[in-house]
Amino acid sequence: MIKSTGSWYTVKTEEGNLIESRIKGNLRLKGIRSTNPIAVGDQVELTESNEDNNAVSQVVGFIYKILPRTNYIIRKSPNLSKESHIIAANIDQAFLVVTIQYPLTTTTFIDRFLVSAEAYRIPCHLIFNKIDLYNEEQTEEMNSLIGIYEKVGYQCLKLSAKKDIGFTALKSMMTNKTNVFAGHSGVGKSTIINSLQPEMMIKTGIISEAHFSGKHTTTNSEMYELDFGGYIIDTPGIKGFGVLEMEKEEISHYFPEIFKLLDGCQYYNCTHTHEPQCAVKKSVEEGEIAQSRYNSYLGLLEGEEKYRN
Repeated sequence: MIKSTGSWYTVKTEEGNLIESRIKGNLRLKGIRSTNPIAVGDQVELTESNEDNNAVSQVVGFIYKILPRTNYIIRKSPNLSKESHIIAANIDQAFLVVTIQYPLTTTTFIDRFLVSAEAYRIPCHLIFNKIDLYNEEQTEEMNSLIGIYEKVGYQCLKLSAKKDIGFTALKSMMTNKTNVFAGHSGVGKSTIINSLQPEMMIKTGIISEAHFSGKHTTTNSEMYELDFGGYIIDTPGIKGFGVLEMEKEEISHYFPEIFKLLDGCQYYNCTHTHEPQCAVKKSVEEGEIAQSRYNSYLGLLEGEEKYRN
């Protein structure tokens, strides 16, 4: 499935045809507690039917089965009547687009996204975008963050659509893979995609001068085929990223720099908060683990947004 708009889903068949489809009634009854029971990237089975619309016959699909997902990225839904929102499914890799300003992306947001990707074994990379806009202080801040995340093991790219910086490396990483792009509204996801594939001409927005925040332009996730091989999934801007389906004792497993130290703690069930002889706390004190990353871990452990950076 390559696009969803309300109750309609655009499905691309094996033959390359695009069929506007709906969910069959019995599929709705399976108790899927999500704002989107079918996500972009899902593989589905459907039946086709001819429907007459204003005397014009049109092929319509009826989706009756969702095939098992290899993975997906999920977050808490802003719709309180539902538990979750699946951003995309069956992904080879994810790119989180980060901006130091215009708008600001916090380390809390970055780390929550990375943890969710780790939980579903989705390789994730960071794109530091709009580098042509930053002053000396902002550039130093960006380079400091890049140092933190590269030390952990995440590949980071510097990008500027205006100056055509970083796109050769980005294309090489994306070729022949299913790629999802995510980030706050206004970080430049659509501009990046337009630079990668100019004929798409995805609508781009402007930044609110009052708050340096983006105005939403992508309203639904959509998958596009790339002429250099592979697919890209553009997603709506995300304001917050609540983590789901994760037990507290598992959270440390999704911070690579914490996970590798677990055997060094005195207690096998160490929470890395108050216990003596904790290898993780010692590494934070010695600067081996970034304070911002540790704060994000504590925030997830507490289940709240208490620890912000």
